[in-house]
Amino acid sequence: MPLHIFEPRYKQLLHDAETDDIAFGIYFSHEVNTEKIGSLMKLETVIKRYVGGEADIIVKCQDIFSMGLLLRTYKDKLYPGADVRLWSVDNQIFPDQPFLQPFQYYLKLRNIKSSGSHFTLYDAAAELGLDVSDRFRFLTLSPEKREAFLMNHVRFQTHVLHQEDKSKDVFHLN
Repeated sequence: MPLHIFEPRYKQLLHDAETDDIAFGIYFSHEVNTEKIGSLMKLETVIKRYVGGEADIIVKCQDIFSMGLLLRTYKDKLYPGADVRLWSVDNQIFPDQPFLQPFQYYLKLRNIKSSGSHFTLYDAAAELGLDVSDRFRFLTLSPEKREAFLMNHVRFQTHVLHQEDKSKDVFHLN
């Protein structure tokens, strides 16, 4: 996930992430998030630094957490902190073979280069462009049901892409 860091508190967090190799949380602030879920993130790379201390970075999700008490500032830091319970999600769950072929076909229709069969269910969910409620639903489903949920989305998205392709021959712009 790309982020643009510009607030002083997050500049300090970026400094701590770089110097102390800490992970940090991004809370999923949305009305559907009744379970107070967030993502434990790790800094992957700094893409660009700006003169004023701003930065463009890439972070990667390491785990999911449920948040307890939220503190506006954490210890002697400018940035917030919270009591969290990690889910210890196995984010290295690879899809079963019946999912791979339809998903790779979907990627081909979207002109997305596939990295073979070395992607996780979480990678597949990210490529499907799920809306906010579907992302939340994916996370809260039992691990056994996540692949079936994504398969339904693959089928639907593939259908939409086929319909879109058919419409190219029907509608013409002036």
